[in-house]
Amino acid sequence: MKIRPRPLSACLHRLLIGGSLVLGALPADSWASDDAAPAPQQGSNSAQSGSTTADPEKAKLLGNVTVTAQSRTQEVQSVPIPLQIVTAKQIDTLAATDLSKMDIFVPGLVIDASQPTQPTYELRGIATSNFGVGTESAVGIYVNGVYAARSGGSLLAFNDIARIEVLKGPQGTLFGRNAAAGAISIVTNEPTDKFEGKARVRFGNDGRKYADGLLNIPINKDMALRLSVLDNQSDGWIRDAATGKRYGEDNEWGTRAVFRWNVTDNTRVLLSWDHEKLDQPPAPAIGLIPLSNDTNQRAPFPPDPSTYLNPLRAPLYNDAIGARESRRFDGGTLQIDHSFGWGDFVSTTAWRGFDTYNLGDYDGTNHVVTYLDTANIEHNNSWYQEFKLSGNNDRMDWVAGVSYYREQARQTSQTDVNTNSLDTLAQNALGVGTPLTDISNALASFGLPFTLLGDPWKEAISNDGNFKAYAAFGDVIWHISDRFDVTTGLRYTRDEKEFSWYNMPRSAPAFDATIAGLEGLGIVQMLPPQAQAALAAFGQNVIFTSAVGTPVYASNTWNNWSPRVVASYKFTPDVMGYFSVTRGYKAGGYNSVQVGSTFQPEKVTNYEGGIKSLFPDQNLLLNGSVYYYRYDNMQSLALDPNSPATGLPIYVVNSSNQEAKGLELEAQWQPISDFRVNFMGAYIDAKYRKATAPDGTDLSGQATGAPYFSGAASLSYTWRGVANGDLEFDLSQAYRGPTRCNADSQFQGSCNVSPNFKIGTSQQRTDGRIDWHAPGDRWGVALYGTNLFNKRYVTGVNNITTSVFGTPFATISPPRMWGIELRAKF
Repeated sequence: MKIRPRPLSACLHRLLIGGSLVLGALPADSWASDDAAPAPQQGSNSAQSGSTTADPEKAKLLGNVTVTAQSRTQEVQSVPIPLQIVTAKQIDTLAATDLSKMDIFVPGLVIDASQPTQPTYELRGIATSNFGVGTESAVGIYVNGVYAARSGGSLLAFNDIARIEVLKGPQGTLFGRNAAAGAISIVTNEPTDKFEGKARVRFGNDGRKYADGLLNIPINKDMALRLSVLDNQSDGWIRDAATGKRYGEDNEWGTRAVFRWNVTDNTRVLLSWDHEKLDQPPAPAIGLIPLSNDTNQRAPFPPDPSTYLNPLRAPLYNDAIGARESRRFDGGTLQIDHSFGWGDFVSTTAWRGFDTYNLGDYDGTNHVVTYLDTANIEHNNSWYQEFKLSGNNDRMDWVAGVSYYREQARQTSQTDVNTNSLDTLAQNALGVGTPLTDISNALASFGLPFTLLGDPWKEAISNDGNFKAYAAFGDVIWHISDRFDVTTGLRYTRDEKEFSWYNMPRSAPAFDATIAGLEGLGIVQMLPPQAQAALAAFGQNVIFTSAVGTPVYASNTWNNWSPRVVASYKFTPDVMGYFSVTRGYKAGGYNSVQVGSTFQPEKVTNYEGGIKSLFPDQNLLLNGSVYYYRYDNMQSLALDPNSPATGLPIYVVNSSNQEAKGLELEAQWQPISDFRVNFMGAYIDAKYRKATAPDGTDLSGQATGAPYFSGAASLSYTWRGVANGDLEFDLSQAYRGPTRCNADSQFQGSCNVSPNFKIGTSQQRTDGRIDWHAPGDRWGVALYGTNLFNKRYVTGVNNITTSVFGTPFATISPPRMWGIELRAKF
């Protein structure tokens, strides 16, 4: 028998979940339908989804996606874990270019991508703030089964996506380390044996220009090549009031190539390569303090929140020198599948490499006396090797494997100020006046051609990380009876980490040259003692002050066992209930800007029960689950108002224990073939069990910030025979409840910052699309809109300079986006 494109993994994944489903199995998507799902690859099964007793046509109307996880059709309603599928159709309907552009339509998922090279992910209230190469996110990101360790390479533009699986709750046994909160598995399309070509362009407001193309080429009966490319451009949605420079731009392009070779009837090779480049302005920092056009004016100190500007209407003034955000990403994956008579073998070898640069304004003004920018510069290379064996018989399905992961990461955390802003710091934070200004004025009064103002000043910490992870895992689905399955799984993980900090002596060559000149003339020695002391203080670091010029090293090893037990029972052919107990683990790590800091691993235990049901006669699907988890040693990045070393604010890693209980619901109704209504909702009550804010405030028993409710609904209707084609109307609505504030929320900038604007409020978004397409979608044209009602929100306030310069700044959500799409298929 001739090999199918991915025969081995088909059986492999079947083992992992619920008797007939696999690791990559997906539940019915609240957006998807059979005609929306990616076409099955060559040799894949075409069995229908849904009830074994339902009429095939009615089952299709329910919107069950025919999911081909590694070329195997999966009966989504049999998967006893909570997850949501983002299909290629949903991505196209929302005109989304990456997952952050549509996260609000996945209840429980929050992605902050204001800085796409440093995104943060939150799932079921669990988030890991990005604080450098010393840690990973608690939400694991996987691309075709390969882990994306650093956030800098985790949020890439959509390129030939088949589907995205959002698995909620700890997935340590199945996916491995750093999936304590859940996993996001991105699956791309593979080459098929049919020649295929597609092209699409979009034009929209704010100079939006988007294009992508695809070419699938069968080389011979055993080989095929698939090539795709995308280019995403826009002019930005906000303009600097002084310079006219635009922010909020898009400037990214990417390519993907996949080669498939059926070496023998039982062996297949799949080789893929991904490349992406991004180069655009950084996130805009909207200042909250009303200032004049005199760039030497200092902000009132301390700032008065009653005078803050509303950032939704405030002008933008940013002056960061060399401001930009860029990324170069490359990745290659080699997968070899082989079928034995007794089971299947899969080998996955992957390399990922990227460089990122992100320099942006961090004072929200264009005043020279409060100048501050920060830069994050990263270089990363990682290797991954996994071997899996799988098999099945009448009593069980099983999978077992081992993996090895190695990563080399480098980072520079850089802060740039000037001597004018150092004077502001001395006056506001240290209470010693403006020594550099006073000395410069004194020199000028004597006619001396020297000034200590206007000179650049740079401080930076560099980090090197060498990380290794080893794992062995096994998962068995025991078929106790025709209706009752018990799944037992266990993964052992060993993390070995080496990390270093080097706090560089500050760099201020122009300032040092001036001081040297003054000393050579004997002028410094003639200054008053207070002025001499001030100059001596500025002879060293004033921002990063720990272990200056001395490398500091740390190494740690952590071991973990992550088990899971799942019981699932089919009450009827169309109704299944399940209960699970799972453990999750995130490796310990380091704070890149806290020299010598080490934090211990995070662990979570999750208890979950759910039901998946289908009512064929009513063309109705209803799923629901309830859960409770306890999370220990959760690490988050928090702003400490007073660093013990300098008295200046600094971001620190804050540890807490949390717990949450929640409920998730899914409903799909398709009364007729051309009309669908879908709903997904989530409720969560997340609290601190034990926590202390950086300023010492006890947060135990208080909310963590996650909103109680989030939900998404959609409806679509298709008119047949319009202009010899079909006209489809889609409307999508999403809601995310208000932030639940605690005693530290105000200082962290997530609640109650000023009476002049609201922050942490509930959010809504409405998207719409009208799409005409010819039979077979050979031609198509669409009008689409994102955020149709132009709902705008203040998404955060940053207080990093509030107690230094008196210049808090805010970030806001982008405005409405609309456009026209033209596409062709051949």
